[in-house]
Amino acid sequence: MISFVIPAYDEEPWIAGTLDAIHAAAARVGEPYEVVVADDGSNDRTAHLAAEHGARLVQVCRRQIAATRNAGARASRGDRLVFVDADTRIDAALLTAALAALESGAIGGGAAIRFDGRLPRYYGLLEPWLLWLQRTARFAGGCFLFCTREAFERAGGFDERMYGAEEIAMSQALKRLGRFVVLRQPVLTSGRKLRAYSGRDVLRVLGLLLSKGRRAVETREGLEMWYEPRRADPEMERRESASG
Repeated sequence: MISFVIPAYDEEPWIAGTLDAIHAAAARVGEPYEVVVADDGSNDRTAHLAAEHGARLVQVCRRQIAATRNAGARASRGDRLVFVDADTRIDAALLTAALAALESGAIGGGAAIRFDGRLPRYYGLLEPWLLWLQRTARFAGGCFLFCTREAFERAGGFDERMYGAEEIAMSQALKRLGRFVVLRQPVLTSGRKLRAYSGRDVLRVLGLLLSKGRRAVETREGLEMWYEPRRADPEMERRESASG
């Protein structure tokens, strides 16, 4: 069975679309599956919508992404794990490619990342470099990572000492165990953080990661993009204003 594991915190605007996309992709593939949403203490209707859209809920309340992913994985039952962020849409082509990679002997992998909506101009300069880095270093973005359960357990799960970049650490751990792939089929995730934060904010976080390495993600300090209260997505505000 395939287990889709979705960590979620205050994802009311996105969770339903994410779950509908998973159900549609899994139906096309035609294999048994389950969907587990690990709700990390949401204050909105995330949990209600997740249950309404066919997910099994796990309550976590840690406000720590690695622990939330692990809690969802522990509650799941499948022999193949697919971690999908709550603002990310997968499709049948991507899921088929991931399962084929596992069938051919890979123990895990990720996918090229595309962001939805209008993106700031500076990202157009960063995107080719980031994609090259992901393919060269072979790591998964946090929005989509897949692996066998056996490999996940041998790797020890996501490192709960880390408040960010846990997917990169997991990619490295999996690579030590076997073949890890970055699929050419893209995964579509929300560009909300790129729209809600300035280029200076994004570059500051990248600089922090480059200068301090792992020490930069062993505390929430400096990682406000992930742990401060949600900033509104300017594009969603424009849509709501236009429709209203």
